[in-house]
Amino acid sequence: MIVTLTINPAIDRILSVDRLAFEDRSYITSTRESAGGRGINASHVIHSFGGETLAVLTSGGEAGERLQTHLSGYGFPIAVVPIAREIRTNLTITDQHGLTVNLNEKGPELGKAELADIERVIRKSLESASWLMVCGSLPPGVPASFYAKLLTMARQKKVKTLLHTSGNPLREGIEARPTVVTPNQQEAERLLGRMLLTRTHYLEAAERLRTMGPESVILSLGSRGAVAGFADGVMEALPPRVDAVCPIGSGDALAAAYVWAMRRKPNPADALRWAVAAGTASACLPGMNFASLDQTREMYQQVEIRRAD
Repeated sequence: MIVTLTINPAIDRILSVDRLAFEDRSYITSTRESAGGRGINASHVIHSFGGETLAVLTSGGEAGERLQTHLSGYGFPIAVVPIAREIRTNLTITDQHGLTVNLNEKGPELGKAELADIERVIRKSLESASWLMVCGSLPPGVPASFYAKLLTMARQKKVKTLLHTSGNPLREGIEARPTVVTPNQQEAERLLGRMLLTRTHYLEAAERLRTMGPESVILSLGSRGAVAGFADGVMEALPPRVDAVCPIGSGDALAAAYVWAMRRKPNPADALRWAVAAGTASACLPGMNFASLDQTREMYQQVEIRRAD
C-alpha cells in the first residue's frame, strides 16, 4: 500500500474565467469545489492508475465535513485525524489560455495532542505500507521538523518515503534521508539560495540536493520536464511541446506517478518517465484535473529519457 499524508488539507474552490487581465473585468464561466491537498491529490492519481493507497488527513469544522463528503466519492480509503479548528479553503482562478492564480490560506493551528494523534495513525499505517508520501505545507505552529520525524519513523520500519513540500519543512525533512524528494524549480531555488536559469544550473542543483540527504532527487521543471539525481548519475526527462491549460497540481501527479511506477517495477529511470508523463498530461487538462492512466500512457510514449553526463 502507498500511504499519503496531508496534514494541511483544504477545500479547493476552482473558478474558470474567460481571461485573467490586470485591472480589467473577467467573467466566471464555471466554478466547482473539490477536496484539496498534495497527499490527497497523490492518492487520487494512484487510485485512478489502479494502485492501492490510503490517504491520511486531518479534518475539522464545517469545511472538514465537506472535505470528507467529497472524499467519500473518490473510491480510496482514508484515515481521518479529527482536529478542533476548521480546515482551510483555497482559491484557484484559471483562464482559457492557461494563466492561473492560486490563493491558499495558511490553515489551522494544531495542538500537541493532535500532532500525537497524527503520529499514531502514521505509525499504524506503516505496518502495511510499502511507501509513505509526506506531502504539502505544515499548518501554523507545527514544528518544521515534524516531517523529518515521520520520515525517520518510516525509514526505521524499512518503508520507502517521498517528501513533497517546500520551505523549512523541506530543508529539515531532506536531512532525514527520504528515498526521494520532489521539489519544483522555485522550491529548489529557495532551498539552495540561488537562481536556476540554465540546463547546467538544473543538473548541478539535482546533484547538490542529493548530497543534502535524500537517496534520489526529482527536480520538476514544468514544461521543461524534470532533472533527476539518482545513485548512478543524473538523468533528464523531456516531454513533448504541449499547450498547458492548468499546471496547478501537475507536481502532485508527477510525485504520485513516480511512486506508483516504482511500486510496480523498481526502475528509477522508467519511473521518472512515467512521472513527467503524468505531470505533463495533467497540465493539458482544464481546471485542476488529473490525467487518466490511458492519457498518461499516451504521453509516456512521447517523453524522452536521457543521461545528462
